[in-house]
Amino acid sequence: MISLVSMLGTVIGTFGGILTSSKLTSFRIEQLEKKVDKHNNFASRMPVIEEQIKVINHRIDDLEREAKNYENH
Repeated sequence: MISLVSMLGTVIGTFGGILTSSKLTSFRIEQLEKKVDKHNNFASRMPVIEEQIKVINHRIDDLEREAKNYENH
């Protein structure tokens, strides 16, 4: 009888640990998915930002040339 109660306690404890571990793993995976989504959004926006920087740099070069031409006249 004592061994049966002991075995039942072990089984319940084992399944409880498995369920807790499973919930924690699911939570961690969910958090990682959120981080990946954030990273993917950032990665998709980078080419747009790089193009905008090129345009800005080109405009700065144009303004610097215009300023030099203005000073020379």
